[in-house]
Amino acid sequence: MAAPSPAAGGGTLRRTLSFRDLVVYGLLFIAPMAPVGVFGTLSAKAHGAIALVYLVATAAMAFTAYSYAQMVRVAPRAGSVYTYARVGLGEGPGFIAGWMAMLDYLLIPAVAYLFSGIALHALVPAVPQWVWTAIAVVVTTGLNLTGVRAAALAGFLVLALELAVLAVFVASAAVALAQDGPRRGWLSPLTGEGGFDTGAVLGAVSVAVLSYLGFDAIASFAEESAGGSEKVARAVITCLAVAGVLFAVQTYLAALLAPMSPAELAARPAEQGAAFYDTVDAATGRWLHDLVAASKAIGAAFAALAGQAAAGRLLFAMARDRRLPAPLAKVDRGSGVPRPALLGAALVTLTAAIWAARRDDGLDRLVSVVDIGALVAFGLLHASVIGWFGVRGRGDRVGIVRHVVIPLLGLAVVVAVIVEAAATAQLVGAIWLAAGLGVLAVQRGTAPGTP
Repeated sequence: MAAPSPAAGGGTLRRTLSFRDLVVYGLLFIAPMAPVGVFGTLSAKAHGAIALVYLVATAAMAFTAYSYAQMVRVAPRAGSVYTYARVGLGEGPGFIAGWMAMLDYLLIPAVAYLFSGIALHALVPAVPQWVWTAIAVVVTTGLNLTGVRAAALAGFLVLALELAVLAVFVASAAVALAQDGPRRGWLSPLTGEGGFDTGAVLGAVSVAVLSYLGFDAIASFAEESAGGSEKVARAVITCLAVAGVLFAVQTYLAALLAPMSPAELAARPAEQGAAFYDTVDAATGRWLHDLVAASKAIGAAFAALAGQAAAGRLLFAMARDRRLPAPLAKVDRGSGVPRPALLGAALVTLTAAIWAARRDDGLDRLVSVVDIGALVAFGLLHASVIGWFGVRGRGDRVGIVRHVVIPLLGLAVVVAVIVEAAATAQLVGAIWLAAGLGVLAVQRGTAPGTP
């Protein structure tokens, strides 16, 4: 049984997205080669068992994907975790879920735009890094404003390019292994080197799950899915499964070809960030290094496109429920997109990205805080499943395992990752949460009733 729809305080979105479009948005936001930047760090942490780390991380995030699939059927509306927590837990928790998710949805695109600006500046040094960053924001915002179908088509083409580059890497790695053999044991990416260490693997998993942030953005397009909530639920799970396979395959091959051992990487932390590229150089040559780098530059900008689109839907949904300024709930008649919300999200993202691009430590500052909002929102998502099905007993078939045990396991994973997060991220998350509680206190008594 679905939750009743709230009284509309704004426009209505158009149902134009196919199942493929939904999966494309999710994979774009995640990025098919997301492990490239953290390969060296995770290999050092897990003593080489990096493919196993991603398999376990996929299983851990499956609990979150399952909870999204449950709640999108209950409340197939824009707003994602904000809507689900509002339905399952009430107005206050719903607002806090949206408030915390906002931190993630506004800053992750800023990081992606900055990655794109850094890569493009390396290719064309004459143009300042911040200018490239701004250009990436303007181009992708323009695509988002033209309509969700046009943006999805552009995203599909970029995703196809990224997958083609990944396929070239896989083929090149296979040829190198056939000709020269692996530098490590064939099972070492699954078992580690020097003995299996459960604690080391689990510690690396707490970092690896952050590679998956973004698949949840699919749920933000629930009101624009041509196939209804069932298609959105399948797209969320499909996106996570595909990403898990891609991550495990590329890290398995890279681990077999890596010129530096996990122990050497652990002893040289400064070289961990370039470990994947060093592996590509050693195994196949500079040409593939440059191809991967160019793909990451373009892919980062379009990952930000998907993130910006999701952020716009979140702002739109909260404004429609009178939790944010009413103009953000307006939908453009021509394109069918929430134009004011998208422009608002773009402005915040542009400001954060250019600020970071003009500072030597800007990237580190942004990266250190972007994940905490999503993790708190995930926690409230799992609580929403328990609240709607387990506590309120809503729905046609309530099951203890499906609606209590699985969300509790997912909540445990989220809490563990938050505990392992950097102190800076925890501090920023606490400050943002306190600000949200303050806004909620001011709004008390003015919001619509709990569904």
